[in-house]
Amino acid sequence: MTWANLLAAFAGVLIGTLVGVLPGLGVSGTIALLLPLSFGMHPLTALILFAGIYYGSMYGGSTTSILVNVPGEAASVVTCLDGYAMARKGRAGAALAAAAIGSFVAGTVGLMGLALFAPILAEKALEFGPPEYFAIAFLGLVIFANLTGKSPLRSIMLVLIGIMIGTIGMDPLAGITRFTFSVDELQRGIDFAIVAMGIFGLGEVILTACHPRTAVNVQKVRFRELYPNKTELKRSFWPIIRGSILGFFVGLIPGPSATISSFTSYAVEKRISKRPLEFGQGAIEGVAGPESANNAASSANMIPLLSLGIPFAPASALLLSGFLIHGITPGPTLVSSHPDIFWGLIASMYIGNAMLLILNLPLVGAFASLLKTPLHILMPIMAIVTLTGAYALNNSVFDMVLLLIFGLLGYLMKLGNFELAPLVIGIVLGPTLEKGVIQGLIIHDGSIWSFISRPLAGSLLGIAFVILLLMVIRWGISIWKQRKREVEAK
Repeated sequence: MTWANLLAAFAGVLIGTLVGVLPGLGVSGTIALLLPLSFGMHPLTALILFAGIYYGSMYGGSTTSILVNVPGEAASVVTCLDGYAMARKGRAGAALAAAAIGSFVAGTVGLMGLALFAPILAEKALEFGPPEYFAIAFLGLVIFANLTGKSPLRSIMLVLIGIMIGTIGMDPLAGITRFTFSVDELQRGIDFAIVAMGIFGLGEVILTACHPRTAVNVQKVRFRELYPNKTELKRSFWPIIRGSILGFFVGLIPGPSATISSFTSYAVEKRISKRPLEFGQGAIEGVAGPESANNAASSANMIPLLSLGIPFAPASALLLSGFLIHGITPGPTLVSSHPDIFWGLIASMYIGNAMLLILNLPLVGAFASLLKTPLHILMPIMAIVTLTGAYALNNSVFDMVLLLIFGLLGYLMKLGNFELAPLVIGIVLGPTLEKGVIQGLIIHDGSIWSFISRPLAGSLLGIAFVILLLMVIRWGISIWKQRKREVEAK
């Protein structure tokens, strides 16, 4: 509770929120830039600052997703589906407030789990091998392919295209380049942020410019309507609880767990909802659940880092660097050798989550008022923000060209009534799928049987194939019914 530590916590969550809002910056890059500035700080103060940036960015990413359909973080992509739809209906304030409350509750649940179960859960998480990663990614692709409830065939096609885009660049194991067409800039692959900003953000700009009639003016609302009403709060309660618990356990899986948890939460909420047709049209459950899940996952990612000294995500790897440059090695002995650091960091995260809520709830009105900006001013600003974000990733003009290409792709997909989410899912989970299958085959001498014989991997693959079979049966029945109707009509 010293002033220096409280100030570090506030600065961290503020910077993290801004990092999440501004697409292209990225939490890993921000922590890397600030690492040298922390040399003169007390170790705990520096770690409080970095941790605040880490979990603060998870909330900030929802702001631009809701307001202008530009995900600031990969984990906020799914928030665009219903958050932006709510904003166009004049409920941007309610969506922002639901995201803030969900982030606070999920952060608290995640920290309770971190404090109580860190060593046990971390050891269990290490039992995951490449076959389990492959099985989880495959099951995720099968479940999320039909996320929006439209044509399963279209969704699967878009997932496969997403996987193909994800394989562009350097092979992760063999070290050879693939699908680069002799373009040197493509050797490093295509950054996910460019794809997300292009198809969601720039695609919306192009659509509005080419088809002004689609630009629906946002309804004007009174101040008291900026926050969720009783019905919306009631509808958000259980999605926040479910998202917090689900996100915490998914966060223990190595890889893009925050993104996977947000998509998983969205799929669960849509599946159990009494109003599934509202999803994609502005259902508050589609904002509250995923935002809670990705914040809980970011807390869970701290468990293997603090308990075992093993980072499960790029951002937590940078946090590990923060520990090491201050002479602290995270691991099983951290609690006994540096109890002030371990418990001080957890306490700061409780305080930081409260700061995030206090910081963001009063600003809901200010954020929502951005939507009053005329579209002929707002859309060019969106274009500038996305182009600047693309350039900032690698200081590359080529990335801006890629952004324009994906912006055009997003525009064409919206014209053709194609859903954007399956493409994004393929790009996110494709590399995990590829690494899992290649590493699993290498470890087990090319035997496919190892993927089925391992209990967890086999169970997950079994569930995936059952879902695929049900999708094929349902598709076949729908075709049969359609042909029967055509015959009867004749």
